[in-house]
Amino acid sequence: MSEPRPPRLPDGWTVRSDPRTWRVDGGATWIGGSPPRVLRLSAAARSRLAGPELVVADATTAALARLLSDAGVAHPDPARAPSVPGPDEVTVVVPVRDRTVELERLLAAVRATAPGLGGIVVVDDGSADPDATERVVAAHGGRVVRHPSSRGPSAARNTGARASTTGIVAFLDSDVVPEPGWLTTLLGHLGDAAVGAVAPRIVAWASPGDQENPVTRYERRRSSLDLGERPAPVTARSRVAYVPSAALLVRRSAFGEGFREDMPVAEDVDLVWRIAASGWRLRYEPAARVAHEHRASVRAWLGRKAFYGTGAAPLARHHPRRVPPVALAPWTAAAMTLLGVQRRWSVAAAGAVTVVATARLARGLRKPGEPWIGRADRGCGAADVQRQRCRIADVTTGPIPLALVLAPWGLGGAAWQAAGALTRHWWPAAVLGAVVSRRVRRALLAAAVVEGLADWLRFRDRGAGPVDAVLHVAAHRADDLAYGAGLWWGAWRHRTVEPLRPDLSGKGPDG
Repeated sequence: MSEPRPPRLPDGWTVRSDPRTWRVDGGATWIGGSPPRVLRLSAAARSRLAGPELVVADATTAALARLLSDAGVAHPDPARAPSVPGPDEVTVVVPVRDRTVELERLLAAVRATAPGLGGIVVVDDGSADPDATERVVAAHGGRVVRHPSSRGPSAARNTGARASTTGIVAFLDSDVVPEPGWLTTLLGHLGDAAVGAVAPRIVAWASPGDQENPVTRYERRRSSLDLGERPAPVTARSRVAYVPSAALLVRRSAFGEGFREDMPVAEDVDLVWRIAASGWRLRYEPAARVAHEHRASVRAWLGRKAFYGTGAAPLARHHPRRVPPVALAPWTAAAMTLLGVQRRWSVAAAGAVTVVATARLARGLRKPGEPWIGRADRGCGAADVQRQRCRIADVTTGPIPLALVLAPWGLGGAAWQAAGALTRHWWPAAVLGAVVSRRVRRALLAAAVVEGLADWLRFRDRGAGPVDAVLHVAAHRADDLAYGAGLWWGAWRHRTVEPLRPDLSGKGPDG
């Protein structure tokens, strides 16, 4: 059955190309998104584009804007949405158990950053002192719905959603602090009637004067809740595969049956995937920010990481083929396996596989009658490339140059996934293998050091030195060990190997 056609985007809706999208062949070919894809635009579509920005003015530009934003090569500008819901159409729902200090902090921030709300519903999930919760909520003009005994945050959120009367629900956990502009920015995305949910960026919160320790510094850079500074559509097995329920804006019409109350972990991932499966779009918008109080002690932090890992098994059962530790095309899987053999002949064979894959990719990219190597774009010379005004793909076009860019890109992504799987998802098996195999030891050590240092280079603070690098790599590896331990424990409890099984088909989760 085909997916329902999304509603037409309104006139004035604006999308801008992602800075990491390559536009080549005079704008006829767009390369980007996650996973990477190649879009070929017709002459009619190209004529509607004014540089990297597209403003919807008719049915053609509306369809083009939908195509580009769904592919992740361009993103909506929520600040320029022509018609959006107001704050009076939003109810904030907060699940809480005890934690009155955090609740007071949250509600004060909500009132300061989102005036004119349609309501605030706090669900007291079996607090030891319900009167204290009542006093805090009453001071901020909200109302309390109480569970006599704790039923968990999923049930509390569902209860709050049922108690709200507005068309939009904003779920906020008690340990977050929304920053100014968070709600109006998120509401901009709901100007698109096809968007069922939108989430902000979750950043680190710290009270004034707090000193960072290695755990809080690492969490500020690499929290599992922080999905980065680039906007994205939310789709399984992509750069932004999920959004956390710590802060989430959802249409009631998209909410359906709500959170699974039998899932104490990963219930937010399950919800957004079910919303997407029913035909709704979901967006991640980092211009809206909500701060989260991360765990500061090593024990609590590692315990939380292991807890997250236990969610992979139930997710794999409810959503087959959406949580593999690695998802590779057959040729990248073959190349990585050959490199892992660590022999001269196997390295040469991996190179041969890559050459053949590059040739096949070039053949697939070539349009009928198109030259294999295009001519240089006269408006983009070598000096422009050096000044980063153009990318190399803007200078030389044609299927062979594009394939020479895309094939190494795919191989590099495969290497990154393999290193992550060795040190995170598969580390118990990798450690056992390292006991008996020198090659496995070398591969595991290389993955642990190289991937860890690459991660530090990507997320380090300006001026950070060698000591910071060592601490970051140690924290990164501890994060992986805890998550992997939780993953294996969850797989054992649920009697399934699905979250450990790689996907080497090269197809998407629905392929």
